[in-house]
Amino acid sequence: MSSKSSTVFDPQHVSVIFVLGGPGAGKGTQCANLVRDYGFTHLSAGDLLREEQERPGSQFGELIKDYIRNGKIVPMEVTVKLLENCIASTIEGKEGGRFLIDGFPRKMDQADFFEENVCPSKFVLFFDCPPEVLEKRLLERGKTSGRSDDNKESIQKRFKTFVETSMPVVNKFDKATKVVKVTADRSMEEVYEEVKKKLAERGFYPTKN
Repeated sequence: MSSKSSTVFDPQHVSVIFVLGGPGAGKGTQCANLVRDYGFTHLSAGDLLREEQERPGSQFGELIKDYIRNGKIVPMEVTVKLLENCIASTIEGKEGGRFLIDGFPRKMDQADFFEENVCPSKFVLFFDCPPEVLEKRLLERGKTSGRSDDNKESIQKRFKTFVETSMPVVNKFDKATKVVKVTADRSMEEVYEEVKKKLAERGFYPTKN
């Protein structure tokens, strides 16, 4: 754990929760609920990279395009800098803020780099869902989503990548008692009830009634 003086943001004022779960676990839906009820700002690392590569005058745009075109992972320094910039612009003129970082960290070195340089996280919110349920959900979504990766072969590859890269992150945070695990193979409403209960156990309460 970094001392707060060595990071960009003071964890007493900026609350960061990493949100992880396999593809189709319902992270986006639950993040939207938390934004609405708890005053979180939802940051998606993937969305930030996609937006940045299209932004005119971006210092990282061409680099991101090259990495994505060649099927490589964008350097974590770039992803973390984009997240840092977003947090800074969101809390400008305020005392602090609450942030959900969705789909990040993908690997342990990303987690370490973010926590040592930007802000220590409060915990990982992990949506735990069996692979067969994830596959069924994504195949169903693929009928209407138009997403090229919502097919059986792509789904299995994505799940394999998640298990190999993100699960070690979850397991390491779990050893430090920094994982809030939510069982996600139920209805969205039931999942959210458990999310609210477990956040309250960690001292997070809704900001709006």
